[in-house]
Amino acid sequence: QVQLVESGGGLVQSGGSLRLSCVASGLTLSRHLVTWYRQSPGKERALVARTSISGEFANYADSVKGRFTISKDNAKNTAYLQMNSLKPEDTAVYYCHAESPTGPSGGYWGQGTQVTVSS
Repeated sequence: QVQLVESGGGLVQSGGSLRLSCVASGLTLSRHLVTWYRQSPGKERALVARTSISGEFANYADSVKGRFTISKDNAKNTAYLQMNSLKPEDTAVYYCHAESPTGPSGGYWGQGTQVTVSS
């Protein structure tokens, strides 16, 4: 059974940092494209950051460039999202997503972790 379990969310003051983790079981993250999305109330789920299958390349939403960093630790089968200089507008539920060219359409989703940034 495939599972993606996010953790690391919480309440932080503006300007603070958090590191989100996405632990995978039942699949190998080194063979998957990993994406972090976020969704805040009344808004659609939006891409935050994505790393290539190799982990060599990444792209980011304009709103988080220079503040967030996505990475994968293949030995731990875990993906991370390091979030620095957090702003109140970063408040959302953050989701981990994994997909591969040979995997099922739609890939796999975690359950989400809440990030709240106070001003």
